Amino acid sequence: MAANEWYKQWFNSPFYHQLYFGRDAGEASRLVTNLLQHLQPAAGSLMLDVACGKGRHSRLLAEAGFDVTGIDIAPDSIAEASRQEKDNLHFYVHDMRLPFWINYFDYAFNFFTSFGYFPTRREHDDAMRTIAASLKKGGTVVFDYLNAHYVEDHLVHNEEKTIGDVVYDIHRWHDEEHFFKKITVNAPSLSGPLAYTEKVAKFSLGDFTDMLSFQGLQVTEVFGDYDLNGYDVRKTPRMIVLAQKQ
Repeated sequence: MAANEWYKQWFNSPFYHQLYFGRDAGEASRLVTNLLQHLQPAAGSLMLDVACGKGRHSRLLAEAGFDVTGIDIAPDSIAEASRQEKDNLHFYVHDMRLPFWINYFDYAFNFFTSFGYFPTRREHDDAMRTIAASLKKGGTVVFDYLNAHYVEDHLVHNEEKTIGDVVYDIHRWHDEEHFFKKITVNAPSLSGPLAYTEKVAKFSLGDFTDMLSFQGLQVTEVFGDYDLNGYDVRKTPRMIVLAQKQ
């Protein structure tokens, strides 16, 4: 598999979900609860979860009473998410760079830095176009992205995590445009170590503002953490961008 398509294999791996999502259910619930309290969506609002993974955020939105559609590029993730489908919760395998339903949704969400991993800016613009086109006029999109400046200042270069009988050796570094994370997986079930290298763009608030504006979306608010405190370019870990379709 091409190195610039690392996400297709890694996001479909059970080790990805074990590493990232085994301990973050409470964090996901906190963010969704706070966003819904802030946004106050109308009853029955139609919502799109872009890069939904196994659907943890989608399920929370559906449990709150909204009609939710989750899309993701990883077939295994969607297969597992689909086990939870019901009348107001739907999942599809889909590449966010390609058009999806047009002028359909009231809200679109992109959680957990599930953006910024394509090799070219054009592909990110394509993904942004998909999201913008999916929204009704006046619809809102929420991007939950890392704060690049904060991550630069707090980067932990080497780390080891043990989850059950699996050991993850993690090495992080960055250049002017990207963050990199090499994850080496050691597990009894494997014949030898597996290695994956993540690559995520250092998109700034200005970058998001430009990409969104180009697709007819205007930034309305920016928060800096999952409690929706104000964004600070150096002090807050997240960059949660809200924008409205004009």
